[in-house]
Amino acid sequence: MATRKKPAASGKKTPSTSTEIPKGRRAGIIGGVRTPFVRAFSEFMLLDTIALAGVATKALLEKTQVPRSELDGIVWGGVILPTLSPNIAREVALDLKLPASVEGYTVTRACASGLQAITDAVSAIERGDADVLIAGGSDSTSNAAVALPNKAVHALAPLAFGKAKGMQDYLGVLSQLMPITDILPAMPKIAERTTGEVMGESAEKMARRNGVTRQEQDALAARSHRLAAAAVASGRFETEVIPVETSKGWVHADTIIRGDTSEEKLAKLRPVFAKDGTVTAGNATPLTDGASCILLMSEEKAEALGFTGLAAFRSWSYVGVDPTDQLLIGPAIAMPRALERAGLELNDVDLVDIHEAFAAQVLSVTKAMESKAFSEERLGRSTAVGTIDDAKFNVHGGSIAIGHPFGATGARIVTTLANELAMSDKETAVLGICAAGGLGAAAVLERV
Repeated sequence: MATRKKPAASGKKTPSTSTEIPKGRRAGIIGGVRTPFVRAFSEFMLLDTIALAGVATKALLEKTQVPRSELDGIVWGGVILPTLSPNIAREVALDLKLPASVEGYTVTRACASGLQAITDAVSAIERGDADVLIAGGSDSTSNAAVALPNKAVHALAPLAFGKAKGMQDYLGVLSQLMPITDILPAMPKIAERTTGEVMGESAEKMARRNGVTRQEQDALAARSHRLAAAAVASGRFETEVIPVETSKGWVHADTIIRGDTSEEKLAKLRPVFAKDGTVTAGNATPLTDGASCILLMSEEKAEALGFTGLAAFRSWSYVGVDPTDQLLIGPAIAMPRALERAGLELNDVDLVDIHEAFAAQVLSVTKAMESKAFSEERLGRSTAVGTIDDAKFNVHGGSIAIGHPFGATGARIVTTLANELAMSDKETAVLGICAAGGLGAAAVLERV
C-alpha cells in the first residue's frame, strides 16, 4: 500500500488528507500547459472562458499524446461562469469531440477554483473512480456578463415572455423604464457580498493592520516582474505556455510581464483604493484572461501507457476566515495545515509559491507565518510557522507579473512547481492561494 506520511508531532493535530492510498492508485502529474496570460479586453477579448479552456485542453492532449480513448473525464474550475452553459468541462469535451464517455463537471471556489478542480481529480483517481483525468481552470473577464438592473429586468419580463399583448401593455412597460439612468447596464463590481468591499480595499486594510509599507509592496512587485522576465528569457516557460490563435494573429507569450519595471517606476503610481493608501495598479495583479490545465494519471495506468509523472500531491488544505477581519489571510492558515498533513515544516520544503493577488496580501501572509502570536491564536502552535527563504519563494515570479485569470491560477502554479521539481531535482513544494469570501487554499507537492 502507498501511504502518505503521518502529520508531524508538533502543532495542532488535523486529519490527514488521505492516510492510505491503494497500491498503484496514486495520482501523478504527467504534464501541464497554459495559454499566455493577457490583460482583460485585449488579445483574448473574443475568446470566452469555454474557448480558452478548449484551447488549453486540446494543446495538453497534443503535447502529452495521451490516447483520447483513455481519458475518463475533465474537472474544471471557474469564477465567471457562462450563464447558459456553466459546466465548462462538459462543453470542452463536446467541442473537442472527445469520446461521449468523457464526463465533465465544473467547480467554483473563487480564486482557488483551479486548485479545487485538481484536488477533486486527484481524489477521484486515488479512490479508484477514474484513471486518467484532465483538471484545470479558466476565466475571461473580458466576457463577464453585464447584467441589467433588476428594475429593467422586471419591467421587460412581460415582453421577454410574450405576455404583453396590446399597445397599452407596451406603454406600461415603457413607463417603468424611466428615468433612463436607472436601467442602464453597469460593469459588475467585484465586491464581497457580505462586506461590500472590493478586494483592493481589503488589501489596504491588511496592509495597515500588518504594517506592510508601500516600499515593501513595490519591492515585491518589481521582484515578481524581474523573475518572470528572467524565466521567459531563459526559456523556462516554453514547456508550459502554448500559442493561441486569435482573429488578429497568434499570441505566443504572456503580455503583462515587464522586465524593465523597477521600484522607482512603481513608486510613481497613485494608490487606487484610498487617497492615502499603498495598493496601486503596479503592486496588484491585473484583470486577466487565460486558461491552464494538467493531466493526471494513476501510477498503474501511467506505467501501462508508458508515461512518467513529474510530481504528485502529498496533502492539501482548504480553510475559511472571517471576511470582515482579514479577507485574504487564509493561506497563512491553510499552508501550515497542509504542511502538517504532509509531515513537514516550512523549512523542510524546497519551493514555496504564494498567489500574488496583491503584494499587501502576500506580505501580510508571510508576516503572519513569522508571528508566534498568530500561530498560537489561529493554529494552536507554540511556535511560529517560520520565515520563507527568499531563494525558495515564487522563483519564477507570480501573479502580479504573470497575471491572474481567476480559475486558471491554481493549475498555473501546480504546472510550474511540478516542472521545477522535475527539472531542478528538488523534492517538495508548498503553494498557497487566497480567495474571495474569506477562503484560503494550500497544497504540498513532491517529486516522483
